[in-house]
Amino acid sequence: MPTLHQYDYLFAFGVIFCTLDAYQIGANDVANSWATSVSSKSVTMKQAIVGAAIFEFLGAVLVGGRVSSTIKNGIIPANVFQNDAGLQLLGFVNAIFISSLWLSIATYMSWPVSTTYSIVSAVLGTGIAVGGFDAPTWGWNGGKGMAAIWGGLVIAPAMAAGFGAVVFLLVKYIVLKRRDSTRWGIITGPFWFFLVACVLTMSIIYKGSPQLELDEMSSGKTAAAILLTGLVVSLLSVVFWVPYVRAKVVKKDYTIRFYHFFYGPFLWNRPAPADAGEIGKEAVADYRIRANREGDVVTNSIHVYGNAHSMAESARATDTVDDIPLPEKGSENGSRKSDQAESSDAANTPPLESKLEKEIESPQRQIEGPWILPKNLWILLRYRAYPFIWTTLTHGSKVDIHALQAGQQGTKEGDRMQKIYERAIQYPNETEHLYSFMQVMTACTASFAHGANDLSNAIGPFSVIYYTWKNGVPAGKNTDVEVWMLVYGAATLVLGLATYGYNIMAVLGNRITLHSPSRGFCMELGGAITVILASQYGIPVSTTMCITGATIGVSLCNGDIRSTNWKAIAWIYVGWILTIIVVAVASACMLAIVINAPRLN
Repeated sequence: MPTLHQYDYLFAFGVIFCTLDAYQIGANDVANSWATSVSSKSVTMKQAIVGAAIFEFLGAVLVGGRVSSTIKNGIIPANVFQNDAGLQLLGFVNAIFISSLWLSIATYMSWPVSTTYSIVSAVLGTGIAVGGFDAPTWGWNGGKGMAAIWGGLVIAPAMAAGFGAVVFLLVKYIVLKRRDSTRWGIITGPFWFFLVACVLTMSIIYKGSPQLELDEMSSGKTAAAILLTGLVVSLLSVVFWVPYVRAKVVKKDYTIRFYHFFYGPFLWNRPAPADAGEIGKEAVADYRIRANREGDVVTNSIHVYGNAHSMAESARATDTVDDIPLPEKGSENGSRKSDQAESSDAANTPPLESKLEKEIESPQRQIEGPWILPKNLWILLRYRAYPFIWTTLTHGSKVDIHALQAGQQGTKEGDRMQKIYERAIQYPNETEHLYSFMQVMTACTASFAHGANDLSNAIGPFSVIYYTWKNGVPAGKNTDVEVWMLVYGAATLVLGLATYGYNIMAVLGNRITLHSPSRGFCMELGGAITVILASQYGIPVSTTMCITGATIGVSLCNGDIRSTNWKAIAWIYVGWILTIIVVAVASACMLAIVINAPRLN
């Protein structure tokens, strides 16, 4: 089949706007996957970027292909283009252009819209422009039609809210509300590791790469694989995680480092320093979003679980939690600082631009003569171009997300957010620390699910563009999505998160309700279960809707409806509705104008 070289320019546009769309999906949707982990201080922004880089790739390559086919073929039938390869190529370039343009505007305005609904609406508009209002599949169509996709406006948030609420209520009443919450957190920890491992295994088996043929296994083998994987992970948590967290949160051993995790059982009888538990010798980070108030759970009888210190010492350490200063970087306890302290250090550090300005003022770094000279080219590259590129690429990992979410202190918005935070109970740092491990695991699961589900928003249309341009014929129902497309798309997603994700995280997380590792773990697990179930049945739900729904579900478990920022929820929901209307109309109008424009013979 001949390549449509006469349409090389359309293919070039397709590559450009697919890249932009994937970048904005990373900045908008991948930020959703990690916003709760960063907001609850379980991970830093840099750690979130690394986690996304790994699990977005895994989800995209192992699971992403099948959902892409739904985006391509479930919304409008291939025959709507009347076997005209050039028209199909133009139609999908138009769709990816409109989608990427809308996402760029929304992300710039810090509007967490649905990237799934953006491309779905763009393809919908393309179908209307080419075949009229009867062209799109408006019905349910086995979960692939427009009715099923739009039903996600209610179904996805409701399902995620239910899953998130159930998980958090279990955690709240089995662990958090108990006086010896740390003990119960350690006891129940292996169960949650088991559950998360099972969820991730199900997603790989049911929606695995076709080359692996995992979905062809019998029901017995499938169940055995899921349960065995969960049991292995749970057993590993007993062997390695339990001794590690016992040493940190029960014995308060501030000398423990992250690599001691792999010592496993050898940590069980490791003696804690004599001054462990004293003020300024904290072994865990401070996960509080605000100062504790009356009603918060600040006592924790962890001495009953083998703590070497007396009850009086334990009470002193917990009752004076408000007076404990944050551990400073480089202190002998070596514990991780909170994000606020980290950003404070960054704020007190001269910006890179200021340092460079001083360096450039040096006579040895001044440009003399024509810029084309080798010496001047080196100066421009080393002291102008390189610092600019490095600052741009790393800026997103240095932004104080918590300050953006809480609002400026003393302002009307800042005071309103503080009132919302005041209505949620904060639990002991020692117990919250346990769930920071689980939250990282659920964040990785959510990121895996995102790579499986939402990468198709950019790669699905691009696979049509590439196939049509390369082969000179319209893409059919069984067109394959090549692995290199998934890898390229996943890399662009991560770049979007790293450089611009902070703009969306600023209106998520603590902007909706007070976060903590235990809450964030439940939010992410509830959202991940919803996304993976939808991915299994080929329904392209929105990650934004799932994590937002799970956040609402967990927030309502505070028992106070005013602990949720309903204004922010309404603003997000308006964005979902406007995405459908604006993108569909813009896509239909743009393509209709191009198709029907006068042209020379």
